[in-house]
Amino acid sequence: MIELISDNSWHTRLLVECNKPYFKDLEAFIQKERSAYPIYPEPKDIFNAFNLTPFNKVKVVVIGQDPYHGKNQAHGLSFSVNDGIKTPPSLMNIFKEMRTDLGFDIPNHGNLTAWAQQGILLLNATLTVRAGLPGSHQKKGWEIFTNEIIKTISEEKENCVFLLWGSFARSKKELINSEKHLVLEAAHPSPLARGAFFGCRHFSKTNDYLVSKNKTPIGWGMPNYNLFDQK
Repeated sequence: MIELISDNSWHTRLLVECNKPYFKDLEAFIQKERSAYPIYPEPKDIFNAFNLTPFNKVKVVVIGQDPYHGKNQAHGLSFSVNDGIKTPPSLMNIFKEMRTDLGFDIPNHGNLTAWAQQGILLLNATLTVRAGLPGSHQKKGWEIFTNEIIKTISEEKENCVFLLWGSFARSKKELINSEKHLVLEAAHPSPLARGAFFGCRHFSKTNDYLVSKNKTPIGWGMPNYNLFDQK
């Protein structure tokens, strides 16, 4: 699968990892799964997070758990959905907090590509899933791979912001050097958290930190799509 990582900065760093026995076993598992079931996202989108956010541009890391398991939803970015797909409840709550924190309007779509292109690595811990079966590709090797990515960013870069939303993401805190980076924790934005995510102000806190480190802040607001132009 390494050939699906088109960004050279990530390809170089992950080549060794992709040649380890556990990753070869993971590839074999996914190939077997694809022969029997629909698997999301599509192969070309599995490593979208890396291809849209080169290593040298990473400023913020948002850690999710699993790709969306519905048809046409997942496209390789945590919390994000493809064009034309209804914004999921957790992402809608993210947008609501963004609006409260920074005053931006909620966009009429849930495609976060614009965030990824600004240096936000939207990283799921597990990068594939069987259709309709959340968690089906967990503990098959993806977590070893993505843990290594988190550690690599922590070790090789400085002054990044890690947004850890929910207990699963917060469990990754031990992989991050908090003396070199800013780690912000909050409840998960899911409606199941009963609004505990609201009030975290992570968007303004992220930008305040980036500016303090002489980095360009994130433009969190996104323009609406013209739905009539979508095909």
